[in-house]
Amino acid sequence: MIRSVDPKPYRARAALVALSAMLVLAGSGAALAQDAPVPEAMSADGEEAAAEAGAPAVPAPEDPPLGPSGRPLPRFVSLGSDHINMRTGPGTRYPVTWVYKRRGLPLEVVRETNDWRQVRDPEGAEGWVHKMMLSNSRRMALVVGDTPHMLLRRPDPGAEAVARVEPGVLVKLLQCPRDSAHCRVEAARFQGWLPREALWGVYPGEDVD
Repeated sequence: MIRSVDPKPYRARAALVALSAMLVLAGSGAALAQDAPVPEAMSADGEEAAAEAGAPAVPAPEDPPLGPSGRPLPRFVSLGSDHINMRTGPGTRYPVTWVYKRRGLPLEVVRETNDWRQVRDPEGAEGWVHKMMLSNSRRMALVVGDTPHMLLRRPDPGAEAVARVEPGVLVKLLQCPRDSAHCRVEAARFQGWLPREALWGVYPGEDVD
């Protein structure tokens, strides 16, 4: 019998976001411009910020630019805690838009300051998270699509299925050969191969080992 791996929700809407945003903008007199320098702020609790909507992850450039951290932009990271706030700007004075509740959830870093990261989640919501709340070493991915995917024993569409993995399940990336259409992952207690296109958290052609 093929076992099924089921998903869990990973975020919740923060309360009174619109009112908080209005109060912040009224007090500051202006919103953060897209091309303006980003103010620095160290977070005491490492919370985040979000401006909603955005496009899904696209292939990373072969020679991506480096941010202040010395790491490439864009890049994928994962959440390091089960309770992390996404904020509308890079500092704790900015209101919270989303509260993330799943450690390991992949996020795409699209912009950064010394202490804060502007990130995009799997549904396209964008905002700011303190760097201390993110992991660069633990590579995770979210299973996407409209139908379940079979976790295969080998990276071959005709291989034996180990388990059925539902969309929304969080998996650990174990291996993604650059020229392979499949990635080896760990889902719950099962290990096997899933199509790369079924995973949000790894770029097309990216090598993960």
